[in-house]
Amino acid sequence: MKVCQITGKKALVGNNVSHSNKKTKRIFSPNLKTKRFFLEEKDGKSRWITLKVSTRGMRTINKKGLAAALKEAKALGKIY
Repeated sequence: MKVCQITGKKALVGNNVSHSNKKTKRIFSPNLKTKRFFLEEKDGKSRWITLKVSTRGMRTINKKGLAAALKEAKALGKIY
């Protein structure tokens, strides 16, 4: 499923519009990357986790930190 596990971004539906203004359906997919992150926990159990995140999600992780971003995403129900 093409959903970012941090931001919840998913595919959108729109139209291709030709020069003659003819419209056909298309899908706008999010820019998802499968990336490994190192999760450091306070009790010494650090580990690698793999997430499917959008590039916006990577920026969120860089800004807030991985633990805070995961906690916020879990509270909003975006992690499956």
